[in-house]
Amino acid sequence: MNIHTNTLISEIVAENYNTATVFKKYEIDFCCNGNRTLKEVSSEKDIDIKVLISEIKKLHKISSTSKDYQSWDIGFLSDYIYQNHHLYIERRGPEIISYLDKICNVHGKKHPELFEINTLFKDALGDLTMHMKKEELILFPFIKKIAKANKNNEKLTPPPFGSISNPIEMMHTEHDNEGERFRKIAELSNNYQPPEDSCSTYRIAFILLKEFEDDLHKHIHIENNILFKKAISIENKLNN
Repeated sequence: MNIHTNTLISEIVAENYNTATVFKKYEIDFCCNGNRTLKEVSSEKDIDIKVLISEIKKLHKISSTSKDYQSWDIGFLSDYIYQNHHLYIERRGPEIISYLDKICNVHGKKHPELFEINTLFKDALGDLTMHMKKEELILFPFIKKIAKANKNNEKLTPPPFGSISNPIEMMHTEHDNEGERFRKIAELSNNYQPPEDSCSTYRIAFILLKEFEDDLHKHIHIENNILFKKAISIENKLNN
């Protein structure tokens, strides 16, 4: 891959997820706002573009240990997202809430920001649950129909929502909302750094929150920058 000033962030991370480390280092959003060039983000963040490209190229040369999502059938990829990211949220979310409730009760008076973190996370979990159900019941089944039609060279029956671009646009908006919400959680938690007077439960809560955010970033990246783009492209091809 030829990485230059006008290369999109989404294309770089989609080809080699190792490079996400660089974008995280500079607090550059690669999942929700990946359709920006390196020139745009370097200007926005006041980063030397040559330094940024050099760091990206070093990691891009390293063989990625992540899976080659780009080569996967989109139906299979949607199943993978459900099994590895949707179920993770369903399992881990309630566990994190139990920890946050506990530390709010014990440490909330001295650290009132915990109450806002708790509220933000509960709101996020509720919205993500509804978001995932829309994907599981509406979007992913149609993506599988696209995959099947493409594989068998069949005509694609138009969905009731017109084009897959329509629900995907809604998913993008909801992804953006969660990205903003977790930026606020990170800010309130000092980027998940517990204070000196924190107990083990406090530290575990922040470790799990950070893990949850990292998984969500990867989850959104795979959907926005790989699955959705491929689904739109294949649908357009089948309809032409």
